[in-house]
Amino acid sequence: MDIEDFWQFLERSARETTDRDQRTRWLQDRLSRISLTHVVDFQMHLDAARRPIDTYAMWGAAYQIMDGLCSGDGFWYFQPWLIGQGRHWWQHAAKDPNNLADIPAVCALAGRSTSEWTDTEWPQWEELAYVASRVHDQITGQEDSIEDALAARDHHSLSTPQALGPRWDLDSLAEIQQHLPRLASLFPRKRYIKA
Repeated sequence: MDIEDFWQFLERSARETTDRDQRTRWLQDRLSRISLTHVVDFQMHLDAARRPIDTYAMWGAAYQIMDGLCSGDGFWYFQPWLIGQGRHWWQHAAKDPNNLADIPAVCALAGRSTSEWTDTEWPQWEELAYVASRVHDQITGQEDSIEDALAARDHHSLSTPQALGPRWDLDSLAEIQQHLPRLASLFPRKRYIKA
């Protein structure tokens, strides 16, 4: 599976299903029909797609959107959600996290309290991170079997954010407006904000 196949799989899952759970099942079903090598490729492409968005600036953007409700785990689950928006939106946001303001799924959350968001609207997709692993386990009949397959290809999947880039105070209104002006306008923070 090359990078084009990876993106086609993800984008087709969005066209053929209506929510994240259905997409997860669709991806697991399709991946279970291909070779184990390609299942491992899928995981490697997913890991590679995380790298350009595993930044402190992106974490700040996710933190702003989620009104401060974005821990390390929350950011880790935000990354596959962003990848799941498709190649165009992933690239657009990777160029500048403030560009998240253009993503339709983000715009749909603006102006609403996080308590009003449904589970499927939350900008997190934890299950995508485990799709390839579950399929690999299912086919081999061995738990965590993908880890050995990844190691054999000199690849190790991370399990927590390794956010790169300069840090700034995610609760400072002045810094939020400096770094994320469009998101600050769309998502005025209610929690833990400092003037």
